[in-house]
Amino acid sequence: MSDSQPQEPFHSPRSGRREGGGHGPAHGPSQSHAQSPSRSRGHLPDPDHGHPHGQHHDQQHSHSLGHGHAAAAEATTLLLAGARLTDGRTVDVRLSGGRIQAVGTAGSLPAPALSRVDLGGYLLLPAPVEPHAHGDTALTADGEGPVSYTPDEVQRRATEAALLQLGHGATAVRSHVRIGDVHGLGPMEAVLQARRSLRGLTDLTTVAVPRLLTGVAGADGLAMLRDAVKMGASVIGGCPDLDPDPTGFLEAVLELADEHGCPVDLHTDGDDPGRLARLAAMAGGLRPGVSIGPCGGLSRLPLDVAARAADQLAAAGVRVTCLPQGDCAALERRGLRTAPVRLLRAAGVRVTAGSGALRDAGNPVGRGDPLEAAYLLASQGGLRPGEAYESISSAAREAMGLPEVRVEAGFPAELLAVRGDRIAGVLSLAYSRIVIHRGRVVARTSAVREYCDSAVAVALDLPRQGRTEPGP
Repeated sequence: MSDSQPQEPFHSPRSGRREGGGHGPAHGPSQSHAQSPSRSRGHLPDPDHGHPHGQHHDQQHSHSLGHGHAAAAEATTLLLAGARLTDGRTVDVRLSGGRIQAVGTAGSLPAPALSRVDLGGYLLLPAPVEPHAHGDTALTADGEGPVSYTPDEVQRRATEAALLQLGHGATAVRSHVRIGDVHGLGPMEAVLQARRSLRGLTDLTTVAVPRLLTGVAGADGLAMLRDAVKMGASVIGGCPDLDPDPTGFLEAVLELADEHGCPVDLHTDGDDPGRLARLAAMAGGLRPGVSIGPCGGLSRLPLDVAARAADQLAAAGVRVTCLPQGDCAALERRGLRTAPVRLLRAAGVRVTAGSGALRDAGNPVGRGDPLEAAYLLASQGGLRPGEAYESISSAAREAMGLPEVRVEAGFPAELLAVRGDRIAGVLSLAYSRIVIHRGRVVARTSAVREYCDSAVAVALDLPRQGRTEPGP
């Protein structure tokens, strides 16, 4: 079968969106993602308007599409024609104003030809998101010598990492950013600048990750954490396992989060049941919520102990973000086992899956692909394909405080089209992808598979994803 090449909409408008999910115009001239952020350590708030980001092509075969105007985005209608849904229906989906306007039987929703994308042969899904990334350290595994943390370099890495993940389908990314030590708040300021430059392509949020928060050394860390929140970090994180007083670390984080109304997202191996019990007891009443991960240590505990810890986390409403693709550099490696996903889900814990390291010291071959995370949960974690996909889409969106997405009228137009007809096939061979963010196509990856001419290939009618015209 031939690989249908979807038509790119004539207009590629963009609309601004506020951090909390509202919409507003975006302003400012075009800028490259290599633009340097301010180098000062001042407490500059992250403004609610950004600059459009220029067109970017990665070195493989996916690309992000350029920007237009926010006002035009509200008026533009895009028709996704002939898409297959997970329930087996083939439908047309009309998008307008960043939302799904209508879903109807194929051919029932006319739209101008230049605003049509042919999704014949594609499965249409709510877009995945990335709940656990490290944009400040991404793409550093192949470098020679010490890793550079100049603002320019951190912004470049964070931008490229977010675009790579966007090409995979993630229309929102939560990036953990280390603060303190000799680099101070520079990495945070650089990632916030990357966030502003990417607005309209992908939603990038930041987690401030201090090293120490207790004792004499922790006083500076706590002051810097407060500064990071003032600058625009929207989530408070850290690694209580690495602090001399893990309980004191938790108390400091939860108190500051409660003061500012911020979510909490902590790194922990999860191998200390007493520490998990204390976290559950302390975090139970915090809103908008607490996430922990990667919790690989839970898999090394005796089954009854792990089950009791899972019950405590579920009762407290603490979510767990596992990293099935590998560890991240924020914690010392104590074994690469993934959190016991089935046990946690059976206890009622909301489990999400993240990518973790993207070609850095934590995983030099990390892909940052949410569909690979879901694939591993289905192939090794014992989840059904639909459950595995939920861990990177609806469950992950909920953990990140994002609105629910369904392929139904009225829901946000955050969608991923993948060549295939069922979730299992999509997780197995997710080559060609079309990514839709705020109602417009923002990235597309097209794979071409060809076989040499042979009687066997013709007789067996082997599946082909070929060019529509003869190639050179």
